[in-house]
Amino acid sequence: MIAKLLPVILLIVGTAAGIGAGLMLAPEPAPEVQSADAQHQSEPEHEETDSKDGKPEEHEYTKLPNQFIVPVVERDELTSMVVITLSLETKTGMAEKIRLYEPKLRDVFLQVLFDHANMGGFRGAFTRSDVMTPLRTALREAAQQLLGKEVYDVLIMDITRQDV
Repeated sequence: MIAKLLPVILLIVGTAAGIGAGLMLAPEPAPEVQSADAQHQSEPEHEETDSKDGKPEEHEYTKLPNQFIVPVVERDELTSMVVITLSLETKTGMAEKIRLYEPKLRDVFLQVLFDHANMGGFRGAFTRSDVMTPLRTALREAAQQLLGKEVYDVLIMDITRQDV
């Protein structure tokens, strides 16, 4: 009799343990999302305080329209392709200038990305912060050289590596 009940008891205990572990390890629920109108009324999205005069300084984000495709070559052989989507954090009103300089900006960014790939930056665990920080810095510096100090940061929106 016990031999017939033992599998059922183990199944119930295992299921209860699995549910309990799932509840204990579940991530915290996301905070409630406000509607776009309520968010704009409650807090400005792109404002920071300028340290020079205390006036709020507006930032805007401009997504570059096309992705960057970077080949990763090892020992004269193509091993993978990296696809990256970038955005620029700039002073408000820079979107038109970014659009005008886009071909040159893409060229400068591609050179930085190619250099990063040639130094082995896209091998292994390429998304670690100690690997990504120099890339972010180099991209920001390249954008600032071309567009000026009104470029505050270059944001990596998406990054994907496809091994060949």
